Amino acid sequence: MGIPEERIDRLLTLAREAVVLKEYDRSREYVRRARRIAERNRCPAGREFERRTCDSCDIYLRPGVTARVRTRPGHVVVRCLECGATHRYPFR
Repeated sequence: MGIPEERIDRLLTLAREAVVLKEYDRSREYVRRARRIAERNRCPAGREFERRTCDSCDIYLRPGVTARVRTRPGHVVVRCLECGATHRYPFR
């Protein structure tokens, strides 16, 4: 794991802690900064990062606080409570 991946992981941890403290603007800033690092260094942000952040409003998605999670036959539906964006992920 290189330096960009370590920084992205650290920023994701900070975003999670900011959501716990209900500081949503700070969480958005951490997620935006992590996305920028991934783009600049052309490294993937990772599956956890992609599934735990909203692509529309850049907030960390925490089930029950900033996201609503529902299971449907064959996929999981995650809806952001801040902007209303919906993401669907398949599973077996």
